[in-house]
Amino acid sequence: MHYQSTRNPSLTATASQAVLRGIAPDGGLYMLPGFSEAQFPMERLAALSACEISATVLALLLPDFTQAEMTGLVQAAYRSKFETEDLTPLVQVGDRYVLELFRGPTSAFKDIALSALPHLITASKAKNGIQEDILILTATSGDTGKAALEGFCDVPGTRIVVFYPNGGVSAIQKSQMVTQKGKNVAVCALNGNFDDAQSGVKAIFARCEAENPLRGRARLSSANSINIGRLAPQVMYYFKAYADLLRRGRISMGDAVDFAVPTGNFGDILAGCIAKRMGLPAGRFICASNANNVLSDFLHTGVYDRRRTFYKTLSPSMDILISSNLERLLYLVSGCDGEAVAGYMRDLASQGYYRLAPDALSAIQAELLAGWAGDAATVAAIRRVYEAHGYLLDTHTAVAWDVAERLGGGNPMVVLATASPYKFPSAVLCALGGEAANGLDEFARMRRIHEITGLPIPPGLRDLEALPALHGDVVERQDMFRYVLSKAGDAQ
Repeated sequence: MHYQSTRNPSLTATASQAVLRGIAPDGGLYMLPGFSEAQFPMERLAALSACEISATVLALLLPDFTQAEMTGLVQAAYRSKFETEDLTPLVQVGDRYVLELFRGPTSAFKDIALSALPHLITASKAKNGIQEDILILTATSGDTGKAALEGFCDVPGTRIVVFYPNGGVSAIQKSQMVTQKGKNVAVCALNGNFDDAQSGVKAIFARCEAENPLRGRARLSSANSINIGRLAPQVMYYFKAYADLLRRGRISMGDAVDFAVPTGNFGDILAGCIAKRMGLPAGRFICASNANNVLSDFLHTGVYDRRRTFYKTLSPSMDILISSNLERLLYLVSGCDGEAVAGYMRDLASQGYYRLAPDALSAIQAELLAGWAGDAATVAAIRRVYEAHGYLLDTHTAVAWDVAERLGGGNPMVVLATASPYKFPSAVLCALGGEAANGLDEFARMRRIHEITGLPIPPGLRDLEALPALHGDVVERQDMFRYVLSKAGDAQ
């Protein structure tokens, strides 16, 4: 079972090769053409632990690895790193369920994948006889950066460079990144937004493919969800949520469950679409956007148009106008037609928009609903849920909750919670009625939230205040390539 480029099916890779490369040589993303060989054993689901579900999913999606190898890899990835062996607790909040994906070391859902990816890359290097270091090149809209830095910190045979939009992440997210220790890590602010960082990273991959300036020094890979090794570990928590509902007697096997997902780069919700193709009885996926509602518009009209105002919002990890992982869904609903997908991507690059074929749009609309919530609705949802249920949402999960209230149907609804509310203390405190705390810094606001709610502050966030800033580099987009080359030779 080989992966194919979404833009050219003749460009194939084994699973371990796809993990190492991160992106296909033509700029496409690696994807399985079908999932008939990757069907999850649903009859066993309720009896499996979170780690067993993860190992089963990964062995199916990355068949270069045996079940035994994946079991060892998953144990190494998650053991003693998460608040609970449950990894992703499912909490009932009113008549909905919140899937807490933020119980890892950096308090964001990216920990699920980025705890596993370093182990996947190390194992893939061994399977392919690679001797050079792997240089992880990553753009972040806030959470990926810290989770990747934490995951790859001082991992032998790897280096990592993270770009984040200058002024485009929360103060806590920035502090998490710039205080990161490690001999093999580099963090750099980019004067631009996340789309600039992401397109700049893709351009570096293309240039390195053409010119090979890193020959003998390193091989590029990515910790973004453009890398199938980042995306595959996320599939597990959809199965885990379903298993929790089964064990609690809330559903019977085969009942449909809907999922509401705060969505920016489309990786998190795509993992659910993959789970459904692997046999999960999912109903509809609700794609929830903030004011940068390019995805919501696309899912209603079939026209993806990035030519619009870019907004900095209270949910910065979703401040994205070019959703890379949507390309993988286009590939699936277009019948794995690489030529069609390549055409869409060319139109997006040259014209700033593309129009999806009607049959492909119908296929997407049968699977996904879409809506969006602005900052005012986000703050109101945080307040509303806390007052009604005593549960505190972060600014991204609040977007998904608000949209789910409007679009949810008769199926049980699971809302994916992607970050701790303590990562966005200004907005959360405002939602709780703490406007009088305007003179406080972010750490004082965290303490004020704790005083109001009693909710423990995660240690990794609470202790940031005392850490020194270790990374202060800032570059323009045209200087990203030179910056990466300068870091490629850094000793670990």
